[in-house]
Amino acid sequence: MPMPKPKKDEKKDEFIERCMSDDTMKDEFEDNDQRLAVCHDIWNKDKEKKTMSKEREVRTFTLDDIEVRSEDDKPKIKGHAAVFDKLSEDLGGFREKIASGAFAKTIKKSDIRALFNHDPNYVLGRNKAGTLNLEEDEKGLAIEIDPPDTSYARDLMVSIERGDITQMSFAFKTIKDSWENQDKKESIRTLEEVDLFDVSPVTYPAYPQTDVKVRSFLEEAGLDVEKLAVIMEKKTAANDEDIAVVKQAIDVLNSYLPEQAEDSDGQGTLDEGYVERLEKKRAQWEFGKK
Repeated sequence: MPMPKPKKDEKKDEFIERCMSDDTMKDEFEDNDQRLAVCHDIWNKDKEKKTMSKEREVRTFTLDDIEVRSEDDKPKIKGHAAVFDKLSEDLGGFREKIASGAFAKTIKKSDIRALFNHDPNYVLGRNKAGTLNLEEDEKGLAIEIDPPDTSYARDLMVSIERGDITQMSFAFKTIKDSWENQDKKESIRTLEEVDLFDVSPVTYPAYPQTDVKVRSFLEEAGLDVEKLAVIMEKKTAANDEDIAVVKQAIDVLNSYLPEQAEDSDGQGTLDEGYVERLEKKRAQWEFGKK
């Protein structure tokens, strides 16, 4: 039998009590103190995983200073993973910049990795191991990686030296930010403090912009995509106008749900023609077919 996992909306003390009385846990960990520690560990890891998956963001910069250097006959990957006070491209209704000091706390206390393409299978360094050094300078977040003697690290260094890879990216969770309107036409978000997960040389940039095709579909349906994106980024509808935008989006999305009389067999399951109708609708959207 598997170990228990926290249920949706279950409180910590409720889970701990259930975990402590679980038969599998009792068989596996007869000592109460040990079982209690394991139950707490299961709870903490589950919450950490859910938080990271929900709040993790990624930003990418094209830089002219990422390079491979040789120091004491050891190769080093150097560059900047982020640049201060540089406005990003449109991120779906807003632009963004990073304030100096945004990384000051996290690089001192967080366990941060250097990865290739944000893939945990390709670890290049780690600050806790002394193989990744991070510091803020006048330009931004400066990094120095002491890469391992592995095939993927050697291949990456060749690609950097050739100029095939020129971008650095960082994954983070926002701790503190602020918003402002510039000329009342676009919203500007400033990242003032972040919790850093990893830095990474990347093959392709990873901007969280709204996909162009999806954006056009939503606009054709009457949605204000830019306002909706800003509300979602803030994670709250702050006023009546925001609430109206969210309600409109819900109404539009609800309109795409199948009506039982038309698209189900009366038993709550989709009938055979429903998939074909969706395919036809998608073809109309993408290619203008009737």
